[in-house]
Amino acid sequence: MKKKIALVTGGFTGESVISLKSAAVVEKTIDRDRYDVYKILIYPGDWHFICASGEKIPVDLNDFSISIGDEKIKFDGVFNILHGSPGEDGKLAGYFDMLGIPYTTCDQLTSAITMNKGYTKAIVQDIPELNVAKSIQLFENSPANASKIQSELTLPLFIKPNNGGSSIGMSKVKTREELPEALEKAFAEDKQVLVEEFVSGREFSIGVFKGKGEITVLPATEIVSSKEFFDYEAKYIPGVTEEITPGRMNEEEVERVGRIVTKVYEKLNCKGAVRIDYFLQHETGKFYFIEINTVPGQTETSLISQQVRAIGMEVRDFYTQLIEEMFG
Repeated sequence: MKKKIALVTGGFTGESVISLKSAAVVEKTIDRDRYDVYKILIYPGDWHFICASGEKIPVDLNDFSISIGDEKIKFDGVFNILHGSPGEDGKLAGYFDMLGIPYTTCDQLTSAITMNKGYTKAIVQDIPELNVAKSIQLFENSPANASKIQSELTLPLFIKPNNGGSSIGMSKVKTREELPEALEKAFAEDKQVLVEEFVSGREFSIGVFKGKGEITVLPATEIVSSKEFFDYEAKYIPGVTEEITPGRMNEEEVERVGRIVTKVYEKLNCKGAVRIDYFLQHETGKFYFIEINTVPGQTETSLISQQVRAIGMEVRDFYTQLIEEMFG
């Protein structure tokens, strides 16, 4: 008997567009000899499956099932590729936990915490060899913020919305005069804002996943951007960024990074595949943690797909490992 897998996509934020692209790749890549796959679209007040005939079938939220004709389909597990809310922030995870349905991504608590950049940093900062940029977490856009920032942090600074995996609302601030506008921009995206000192370094993004009971660290991708930081344009517009997989690191760096990110994965109790962004500081080579993404993109060109191929693994087999691991 093939297992029935719900591939969940869509979402409540602007990232739903990328979620749909990821889902299209997973849908055509996943091993159909092993799994029957049903793409479930999740939008506010509208959860549905679209039949081959084009008919829209609503999801029964009491047990997360669909009925096609006389057949009621219940799912053995969920392949979660929903970026942003509710797929990445723990809301869906909590719902599936209550129904007892396994899923391929982190549990409810880990998903909720890792959506908050400030809280995540607080948890990982005492991992040996891991550094975090000095930062302040702001909870409201008050006039007192500017002087607080100036007394506690040194320019240049990065200002970014604290929640969410995308790079909208981010600014790099080099002078005091630029602060108010940058704060305004970040608070337009989120109720919490993270202000951190700028670390000058080489930027990398690395995939880590659990499959066959073991944690595997994939080869890191080095991100060389013509933009000042890896923002929305740099991420999604071709040609703005050069991505080198495996990234240029010496043997000591590769080993050290592997040690650190494995610890991050364990300490945050991650499941499935995650992507960790970090800097290696220019002068010192020190590892600076940037953020973790618990539902990384799975498009053709996404970093995880590049990294999986770099170890000589088929992306299809990678998906099989993620699915089998959730059945554990």
